[in-house]
Amino acid sequence: MFYLTEIEDYVRVEPRHFGLPTMESVEKQLNESYVDSVSKDLGFVVSVVSVNGVGDGIIIPGDGAAFYKSRFKLLVWKPELHELLYGTIKEITNFGAFMNIGPAQGMIHISQTMEDFVSLSKAGTLHGKSSKKSLGIGDNCIARIVAISYKAGDPKIGLTMRQPGLGKLEWLEEKKKKAEKETRKTKRRDSKKGGRKK
Repeated sequence: MFYLTEIEDYVRVEPRHFGLPTMESVEKQLNESYVDSVSKDLGFVVSVVSVNGVGDGIIIPGDGAAFYKSRFKLLVWKPELHELLYGTIKEITNFGAFMNIGPAQGMIHISQTMEDFVSLSKAGTLHGKSSKKSLGIGDNCIARIVAISYKAGDPKIGLTMRQPGLGKLEWLEEKKKKAEKETRKTKRRDSKKGGRKK
């Protein structure tokens, strides 16, 4: 989920930014230090939205940088269990698929791609034996987060597409059309029955 978060912290501005106005040097340093970083507390930092205040700087002996107490807003994405995500399949492997989900990538185990026996085809797609569905690179999908692990470096995000309303967008559209067709068929049948009773 995306959040706007306000932080108050001391920003260590490196000497190479000293020639700039203070506000600009703090903003440059924040972009270098925070953007594209990941932490368990914040999540994925997408951008520095604004710098709302910069206090007087202090210099610590033995460190060539200046420290400014600053208030700033960040746009962050923090994955949450059971969150629904829209993404694009980036890679197919023999054990599943990797999906780009905004600033991160999630993994869909082969058993979680569809309700079918799934295998890797010679064409490099995941193929359902009974349903004849296929999942390949570039396919747009809706998935749900079922696992998040922060144990090593970037978080590992586990996804599923085996629940109702999830999967490749084309599959969902086909299912919707099929349901609409069944509804029309039922209405016609019911109207014929109702006409005979009169």
